[in-house]
Amino acid sequence: MTKSLSAELWPDVQPDAARRLMLAGVESFAQRGYHATTTRDIATKAGMSPAALYVHFPSKAALLFAISRSGHQQALDLVRTAAESADAPVDAMREIVERFVAWHARRHTIARVVQYEIGALPDEEYRVVAELRRDIERIVQDLVLAGERSGDFTVSDARIAARAVLSLGVDVARWYTERSRTSPDELGARYGELALRMLGADPTRSSS
Repeated sequence: MTKSLSAELWPDVQPDAARRLMLAGVESFAQRGYHATTTRDIATKAGMSPAALYVHFPSKAALLFAISRSGHQQALDLVRTAAESADAPVDAMREIVERFVAWHARRHTIARVVQYEIGALPDEEYRVVAELRRDIERIVQDLVLAGERSGDFTVSDARIAARAVLSLGVDVARWYTERSRTSPDELGARYGELALRMLGADPTRSSS
């Protein structure tokens, strides 16, 4: 990942050294896992001395928190925007899944750390990130309920259905690589159809 990418991913993070450490943290956690990664590993990958990390982050856990909170906030903003992009539940759900899946494919390294290292966060930081996850889930669940009321969706449990829809996107980060034959946008489109079928909707029919 390049310097320009780090600025794109974390435009509000300053200075650039902090962004470099976040990139190094993402790469290190993705390669070794959080617990097997040392602060020296991160600093070395960022081209800094081990002591330099503590200038910007008080601990390895604080670095993971910054990465995780940012990633979840980006996902929440994406889901909220997608949900507001269409009035009909079918169209809004398709948009959510397409964007959510494409994001997890395009940013699969970051997404893998954000989604699968959440258990390593200290309790207080975990609660902050968990609330962001609940916000994402609530948006999708509310849309499932709206689809039930409109007759577009047929599910037995809206909360479980919402989690299942989101799990489709989250799992993409586990297996997707640059060698995958399907582009992020193509994958998003295919998953959008799968999600609608899972919810009992006809993906070939637009509700708009």
